[in-house]
Amino acid sequence: MERMQGEGEVDHLERPSPLTDKERVMIQDSWAKVYQNCDDAGVAILVRLFVNFPSSKQYFSQFKHIEDPEELEKSSQLRKHAHRVMNAINTLVESLDNAEKVASVLELLGKAHALRHKVEPVYFKILSGVILEVLGEGFPEVVTPDVAAAWTKLLATVYCGITAVYEEVGWTKLSTSTG
Repeated sequence: MERMQGEGEVDHLERPSPLTDKERVMIQDSWAKVYQNCDDAGVAILVRLFVNFPSSKQYFSQFKHIEDPEELEKSSQLRKHAHRVMNAINTLVESLDNAEKVASVLELLGKAHALRHKVEPVYFKILSGVILEVLGEGFPEVVTPDVAAAWTKLLATVYCGITAVYEEVGWTKLSTSTG
């Protein structure tokens, strides 16, 4: 029987199988090229997120009312957050063979976004799609179908890890009591 996803509920994706060595190498090699343009790529990802999913701007006081993509690009709060996003991805990519490190990064991210920022977890899923789209467009020679598949698997794993943290901190109770 189908159940509609309720407000504040955590959506369960099947946790993907662990990355193979080949997938790890594809992710790390492709990321090295993306990370050379770290700030531009990060800004492009967030601007795309906020233009295509305007509700995701509600968490950012400084630019939640800005609609023009060029204005968004200039926002210092957006640029700072883009830098943080790219650094977090970089830490994950560098630590792909260290499950404990990955888990601790996801725990920090999940807790900050659930408890401090009260971000609905679905935005992590939305952001994953935007990351894939922007990397594929910005680096078409790097992000081949095989590389995109490896990234899809990594981002799904990240989403599963973050939603697990949301559940640990009792997200459903939180969102109903604050909403």
